[in-house]
Amino acid sequence: MPEHEHELSLVDKHEGTADTTPAETAFDSPAPEAATVPPAAPEAELGVSRAEYDQLKAERDHLMDRVARLQAEFENARKRAEREKADYRDYATGNVIEQFLPVLDNFELALKAKGSADQLRSGVELIIKQMEEVLRQLQVTPVPTVGEEFDPRYHEALGSVEREDLPDHFIAEEIRRGYKLRDRLLRPSMVRVVSNPKQKKE
Repeated sequence: MPEHEHELSLVDKHEGTADTTPAETAFDSPAPEAATVPPAAPEAELGVSRAEYDQLKAERDHLMDRVARLQAEFENARKRAEREKADYRDYATGNVIEQFLPVLDNFELALKAKGSADQLRSGVELIIKQMEEVLRQLQVTPVPTVGEEFDPRYHEALGSVEREDLPDHFIAEEIRRGYKLRDRLLRPSMVRVVSNPKQKKE
């Protein structure tokens, strides 16, 4: 009996050691220090060295500063152009007003005059001629009207006049004169247009 019991105890010990598998033993055992992966260096994450990073940062800062300077220069140039435009407009307006001041002076003299109605009329006619000369120097010309064919681009019809001595749709009367600056219309002429019954019958 003692020998049998001794054999059973040996079998039990052998089965107890067999329950622990090599995989469990490997899982429970700590990993060796050689297997751990060290964290990547910043240079490795960026893909560039520290010197290259500093150089790129300096170039970026330089470009940003240059863009800011260009924006400031552009804004200053825009304000300067607007100021010069306003100065030129004031200068041009001043030149035009200066040419009309003598005309205004003559109107004031005419109002102060104590002559007859005919003398006053003659004085006003001279002032009108003076004003027309100023306008001519400024390349402002009147729009032709009486005896001309009606043109809706330059004339505005306020009515019709029945006449047989002028062709139909021609201008018989000017109510308000129109003016052009070179080829640009400043204002149209207000006119009355001929209505010729003879031409309508034909």
